Amino acid sequence: MFAFAGPGALIAVGYMDPGNWATDIAGGSAFGYSLLCVILLSNLMAVVLQALAVRLGVATGRDLAQACRDNYPPPVAFALWVLCEVAIVACDLAELLGTAIALELLFGIPLIWGVCLTAFDVLLLLMLQSWGFRWLEAFILSLLVIIGACFAVEVALAQPAIGDIVQGLIPTSRIVTDPAMLYIAIGILGATVMPHNLYLHSAIVQTRRFALTVEGKREAITFATIDSTVALMLALFVNAAILIVAAATFHEQGRTDVADIRDAHHLLAPMLGVPVASVLFGVALLASGQNSTVTATLAGQVVMEGFLRLRLAPWLRRMITRLLAIVPAAVVTALYGADGTTALLVLSQVILSMQLPFAVVPLVLMTSDRAKMGPFASPVWLRVTAWTIACVIIALNLKLLSDFIF
Repeated sequence: MFAFAGPGALIAVGYMDPGNWATDIAGGSAFGYSLLCVILLSNLMAVVLQALAVRLGVATGRDLAQACRDNYPPPVAFALWVLCEVAIVACDLAELLGTAIALELLFGIPLIWGVCLTAFDVLLLLMLQSWGFRWLEAFILSLLVIIGACFAVEVALAQPAIGDIVQGLIPTSRIVTDPAMLYIAIGILGATVMPHNLYLHSAIVQTRRFALTVEGKREAITFATIDSTVALMLALFVNAAILIVAAATFHEQGRTDVADIRDAHHLLAPMLGVPVASVLFGVALLASGQNSTVTATLAGQVVMEGFLRLRLAPWLRRMITRLLAIVPAAVVTALYGADGTTALLVLSQVILSMQLPFAVVPLVLMTSDRAKMGPFASPVWLRVTAWTIACVIIALNLKLLSDFIF
């Protein structure tokens, strides 16, 4: 189990990046505990989809990007690559905004300078990669522990009502009928289930050595799935904790307008009556932003190499992705200030959700194909579950589009 542990932590990072913070805080302050069910369902979807990514990587020895390139006509594969790159830039946008906001909250660095400073996190990534993959995983895991510990304290300070939390885990029809609630719900879905994580997981699960026999592959799939499931449970705790803290602190006291990470940071200490609450919030945000930076870059390398057979130096790949994200972030920050960055943060998560079907549908199709997967093709129950998840994601996105247009 220890030999296979690690990739799950890298994947879990994407499920608790700063984009999640914006949507969870907005959902908790505006609608109380009602959207907890969306976080729970999104996480369960993530567990199933990441298990499929593991299955594909181990059984075929190909990651999702390589499998798409092998099995689809070049124009289709190219379109899928472009959509995935858009998703990675949207994710990177959330990470750099989250890091910039954390730098402003903790050290008083102006937001526009914080946005520019995030370009240099490539140096951190290069240092970690030079040490080896296991050190990279250890760094990620240590930051995950810091984030989890910070929010465990925050939840204890907020003292939420257990009954309200349990009630929030039960879905209601209002989520679909209320356009404002649906927008946040789809933002939560986009922030939780990351399309590029499916590409990344199918690649990094192959960093483990296992016997290339049916028994060896079956054992690898089992342990790698346990690894990702356990890590995603930590992500579920963090995401739920952010929403619970927002609901218990802001919604319960009539502050349903708190959708900004900065406002949440400034209001936590006076409303909870504990100065350290805001500091813990800022530390966790900074750790979250730095963690997500590493996995977004790794995913970008996997996607570009898999679809285009193009391998760039990690620092060059990182700078290209980060610059594509910095330009809109810097423009919006300069023109609209803090309010604009929050809106951009939530929008980036909705964009991620819109890209999701283009990663999920090929993954489900390929893992269901016995000709490609052999004895590791998804059983009927898993196939039905995966297609149900894909249909739910597509239906929610279509509903959001229709609300936006009409």
